[in-house]
Amino acid sequence: MFETDARVALIRDWVSRELRLPLERIESASSDASFRRYFRAFCGTTSYVVMDAPPEKEDVRPYLKVSSLLESLSVHVPHVYHADVARGLLLLEDLGSTPYLQRLLAGDDADKLYGDALETLALVQVRGAAAAAELAPYGRTELKREMALMPEWFLGRHLGLAGDAAQPGLLHDAEEFLVAEALAQPQVFVHRDYHARNLMVMPLRNPGVIDFQDALRGPVGYDLVSLLKDCYIAWPRERVVHWVSEYRRRLRERGADGGADEAQFLRWFDLIGVQRHIKVLGIFCRLWYRDGKAGYLADLPRTLAYVRDACGRYAELSALAGFLERHVAPGLAAANARELTAAARREPARA
Repeated sequence: MFETDARVALIRDWVSRELRLPLERIESASSDASFRRYFRAFCGTTSYVVMDAPPEKEDVRPYLKVSSLLESLSVHVPHVYHADVARGLLLLEDLGSTPYLQRLLAGDDADKLYGDALETLALVQVRGAAAAAELAPYGRTELKREMALMPEWFLGRHLGLAGDAAQPGLLHDAEEFLVAEALAQPQVFVHRDYHARNLMVMPLRNPGVIDFQDALRGPVGYDLVSLLKDCYIAWPRERVVHWVSEYRRRLRERGADGGADEAQFLRWFDLIGVQRHIKVLGIFCRLWYRDGKAGYLADLPRTLAYVRDACGRYAELSALAGFLERHVAPGLAAANARELTAAARREPARA
């Protein structure tokens, strides 16, 4: 399959003939939740990563814009050596193959790793006001559209909850509250997927930051909650609150808005987390039902747990908390088991 892939043939020709690099071999590096793929190109003593973004499905220009903005802030993003926008090909610096998640799961020092990640985030949020001004706003339309994925794909398609059980009025009220809270936060440069799969462990200038092309100007708590309430790894609440407090201290030491007090900053953090995780519940299910990617289903319980926990902490979300406890949480395990079994049956047919 790899040898007959027309895009891979295009990459080989582009790297060796057009860029005149001594290409020895090319290997699959990774793919993500979009149509983008990544390949590692070995050229003598140097390796590069080639982003393959078919132009009819993906546009590399947002990536190039955000990459330039982050590089101007001294963030360690993959340097772009060459770009062919028309054909959707980028030759990038190789940041290695060790994401934060791998090292965290292996038991590496989480305080050290998160300390570096929080320092980079503070750098972006404090020094990035001019860069953020060049981004589109993470506004009401975007926030609402994202949360609409949850009732369609998670409640309806995955859990089979009928319209009455899903209580659209209840969801509407919760969404309106969450949007208002998000827009009331200080607005900063937002990566939008600043988590342990998109942070690479680096010997120098740690971390390397990837998958930033969807950046917007939005709530100060968004990237922080992406990192500390990660959909792929969870930490005890006490430890998370400590990291949040440490981050607020970093902001305030640099003259940035950290809220009136720690309680307000933690509220910002928790409530934008509910918005994010509601969105993610929908996205993870859509990736399976629409795109055939079952790997994210196993992360649904962790993601739902974040929503349930936060809703239980704020009176304004008590109705949503009750709905989740009565109608959603009891059916998730069975729905996951059903679909993971279906996914396993598909695999032999694909092989």
